[in-house]
Amino acid sequence: MKKRILAAVTAFFCFLAPFSVCAEEGDSSGFQLQSKSAVLMDQATGTVIYEKNSHEAMPLASVTKIMTLLLIYEAQADGKFEWTDSVQVSEHAAGMGGSQVFLEPGETQTAADMTKCIAIASANDAAVSMAEFVAGTEEAFVVKMNERAKELGMADTVFVNACGLDVDGHVSSAYDIALMSRELMNHFPEIQQYTTTWMDTITHKTKKGESEFGLTNTNKLIKWYEGTTGLKTGSTSKALYCFSGTAERNGMGLIGTVMAAPDFKTRFQEVMKLLDYGFANYTIEKGYPVGQDMGKIPVEKGMQEGVNAVVKDEISVLMGKGSNGEWETKTELMPTIKAPIAQGSKVGEMIYTLDGKEVGRTDLIAAEAVEKASVHMMLQRMMKLWC
Repeated sequence: MKKRILAAVTAFFCFLAPFSVCAEEGDSSGFQLQSKSAVLMDQATGTVIYEKNSHEAMPLASVTKIMTLLLIYEAQADGKFEWTDSVQVSEHAAGMGGSQVFLEPGETQTAADMTKCIAIASANDAAVSMAEFVAGTEEAFVVKMNERAKELGMADTVFVNACGLDVDGHVSSAYDIALMSRELMNHFPEIQQYTTTWMDTITHKTKKGESEFGLTNTNKLIKWYEGTTGLKTGSTSKALYCFSGTAERNGMGLIGTVMAAPDFKTRFQEVMKLLDYGFANYTIEKGYPVGQDMGKIPVEKGMQEGVNAVVKDEISVLMGKGSNGEWETKTELMPTIKAPIAQGSKVGEMIYTLDGKEVGRTDLIAAEAVEKASVHMMLQRMMKLWC
């Protein structure tokens, strides 16, 4: 099979165990971060490149809204609402305070504009309005937040509200924030239409009439850092300054998360330092693309005599720059398969190895459905063989 010259003894252990730590405090990365905790994670593979106190649970302020946005996008994708739907503001949502766009009780905005206010301006009132719109009440939405956190393996996280205002017990960790950031950016890249927008507006429509309100993005990396894709800031008296920043260069996405930075600028500077380190020292190599044909499998008693096996998921491998390694692929296909066959059913596996060690695998699936052959067709085939 195809071999590629790739990199990195230093990154090799990352391939053996996704989510493992590849660089720690005190190593050659030379980080001296003022933030109390930090993580640098590869977006494609989830590999942690660097960490500092990454599992220490602490207040996360408006970085909370990453989970709020994730649930909003998932609900819309599930058909629970349309972006053009009207969302009415409750007394509870309008009274949030903190970072807000000054929505008034009874005011309506589209779901799209509410989401824009959350992603760009970190609006607490819009976040709670959307929480109530999606789940009925903010409390019900918070239950969903905690359920989703558990599904993602966010063991250090407890959500108490949908916006991140200080309240006892509302905590997360740098690692968990990186996990939910990765989930949002990987599955809903369209959010970048907001997370990369520097300035925008909404129109308030109330009993007092219409008025335009300006939105300015709280993420200064949009102006400061090449390749910025997002994502979310947060600050309160308890949380200090938090930030989960995402960026992409040359097809490689990184997530840099810091918590409890001492001031406004430090959180941005230290995330940029993390991102710089990742882009300078690592690269992403991608395997066969989704849908790549990897061979045909004979079908017994089917309307067709064979079915094509195609790649289900594209495998990405994080490689350290500067060292050589041999990446190989091994295809394992079922020798034959009996009809009927559903499209997308598993018919084999593709295994990726680096220097003989497995670094990833994906299913090979049936490219099309194959119905069971009729008796008439089977008789025709038998006659053809006899002749």
